[in-house]
Amino acid sequence: MRVLAINDLSCIGKCSLSVTLPVLSACGITCDVLPTAILSTHTGGFTGYTFRDLTDDILGILQHWKTLNVRFDYVYSGYLGSIEQIQLVSHIHKEFLAPNGTFVVDPVMGDSGKLYDGFTTEFVDQMRKLCKEADYILPNLTEACYLANVPFPSNGNDFNTTALLEKLQTFCPRPIVTGITNGRTISVAYVDAENRVKEYSHENVDGFFCGAGDVFASAFVGCLARGKTEETSIRLASDFTALSIIRSAKEVSDKRYGLNFERELFGFLKNLEP
Repeated sequence: MRVLAINDLSCIGKCSLSVTLPVLSACGITCDVLPTAILSTHTGGFTGYTFRDLTDDILGILQHWKTLNVRFDYVYSGYLGSIEQIQLVSHIHKEFLAPNGTFVVDPVMGDSGKLYDGFTTEFVDQMRKLCKEADYILPNLTEACYLANVPFPSNGNDFNTTALLEKLQTFCPRPIVTGITNGRTISVAYVDAENRVKEYSHENVDGFFCGAGDVFASAFVGCLARGKTEETSIRLASDFTALSIIRSAKEVSDKRYGLNFERELFGFLKNLEP
């Protein structure tokens, strides 16, 4: 089983590829990577970081891969820094995904009700087009609202999960929305095999934990690649992420550096076994 992870690489701060590669490798999955950008640190709380766009390098990498006749069982995309990169990922999905392979899109665009700096409504429109090609999309609540073109709720209680998922299903059959808060709980919302809307919840730990979405998405892809059902994959990935957050709230003094997910990997892998 072979996964291509398309995402940025932060040299310091556990997120994106520095999360995906160890999690998928621990799952026993071959994880090949395609960096979209390289940063000295991630952008969540750090200042003065360096950023290098790798679009021009991607073109040469893809040309070389064509000579290898390589195909991937899963293509999983995360942070894409430009519309051109969105178009490249669409091409990669069509060119390099194996027959009957699975395309997973984490449409990284924003959080807390706002787009990240540099992203525009045009970018959202293009990301929506990419999501139409995906088998699964993994937006957080902010990204889901932008994709569905609905207002971000000022309070989690103000928002209709079923209506949101129905709108997302108009362009992707299997939407999974993370980060839905309701009082002291935080949930993942999805549609089960019988097309029923479900939510899987954990305690909502105070604070902002960089890289939590990457931990969930990477674990979800790893579970799918190991043959777990969608619902089991959601639950295992959610449990792993929640335990990593709880541990990090106690053990990581500077939350900018990411979750202490490594200490929770063993338990996650035990649950992953048949």
